[in-house]
Amino acid sequence: MQMVEGKERLSLGTVLGLALLGFSMSTGWGLNKGISFKLLQNGYTNSAFVIGAVLSLQGLMGIFVPILMGYYSDLRRSGRGRRTPFILAGGIFAGLVILGVYLSYVAGAPLLAFATMLALFYFAMYFYVAQYRSLMPDVVPSGERGRASGIITLFEWAGNLFIFGILALLIVRASKLTGLDNEINALIKAGYMWIPFTLVAGLLMVSALVVYFKVREPDFPEELPEEGLTDYLRSIVADRDFLKFYSAQILWWMSFEFVAVFMFGILESVLGTKDVTALGNAIMALFNVTVLVGAVVGGPLYDRMGRRKSIVLGGVIFLLPFLAGWFIHTKLQITALIGFAGIGWGMLMATSWPVIGDLLTKYEREAFNGRYYGFFEATKAFPVLVAGLLGGGIVQLAGGNYKVLFPVGAIFILIALPLIWGMKNLDELSGGSPKSRQ
Repeated sequence: MQMVEGKERLSLGTVLGLALLGFSMSTGWGLNKGISFKLLQNGYTNSAFVIGAVLSLQGLMGIFVPILMGYYSDLRRSGRGRRTPFILAGGIFAGLVILGVYLSYVAGAPLLAFATMLALFYFAMYFYVAQYRSLMPDVVPSGERGRASGIITLFEWAGNLFIFGILALLIVRASKLTGLDNEINALIKAGYMWIPFTLVAGLLMVSALVVYFKVREPDFPEELPEEGLTDYLRSIVADRDFLKFYSAQILWWMSFEFVAVFMFGILESVLGTKDVTALGNAIMALFNVTVLVGAVVGGPLYDRMGRRKSIVLGGVIFLLPFLAGWFIHTKLQITALIGFAGIGWGMLMATSWPVIGDLLTKYEREAFNGRYYGFFEATKAFPVLVAGLLGGGIVQLAGGNYKVLFPVGAIFILIALPLIWGMKNLDELSGGSPKSRQ
């Protein structure tokens, strides 16, 4: 089996190109997190279950689309490469659809039509996310992946910070200008609603063009190993390291999505008011600042401290706020809690991304980066589906108290960390020659 070549040294320009793409994609996901809940609540329904069900469409798309698109990108032969053509198509499509989400809402489209536009946006974003993820290990050597992941993760969460900051500032300004208590209506009346949607659309399209024309992929493997879609899915279940990692990722993303999907509901439960859109985006902006800190720390730790220890350390830091979440009652407490959680989350993100690439290096299966990172993305999307439905149901049973999601999330993290510690082969990896599967 021939290894993918052309990864002898790290190209800073390549990493920055990927970082720009990550920044832009994060603004898309951030806009979804920052405003979709309130759009549904303001224009359609107050039911936690219905809102969670609509937002869980992201998870439904994420379970299937990246697995299939990552698989087929592995097989693609093109002078432009295996990944970048999908990235270009997906970025343009996602940019156009996010404009459609805005237009459907301001036009007063019914819930079904608005939910359909959201689903199309999720489809477009997942159309090329596996190719984006797999492109990093395609072009970055194993011993440098922690550093590259740290840089790219830094830009990804800077994208979230950017869009949450923009939303918070626009809401505050619109509320003052119009005098309206309803923050969404204030955005519309002030003529500001179009700004974040247009900005995100432009970033998604431009970054896809930059990667398509500037990032050079390695040559297509001359002897691509045969592995059908069924064989690939079966091999994940058969390999204990892959299975443990994917399972752990599902669990900690479940905890994250409980809070991310229902952030505004949590704030309403803590503070006793529904006027939390600006505050929620400000807190999420703070969360992303601390995620940046965690990513800067976690990336180098992955290469220096060891794979398992660095991931578990980030997980423990992320766990602590979940253990304390049930007991908070003030704006300062919830702000500090979410801010502290961001440090652990940033470490987890920077240290978990390179794992799949390093395992494939060890097993001499780097030609399959696309399909394995497709499954990587599916394990992040599945929690959105479950968290939206399960989280909404749990809140309903708890009498509308969204704080119950903190202790439930803590349970998932506590289950995830021993799985990572049990990955015995992970710390055998190095930046040198890959080993054969034992």
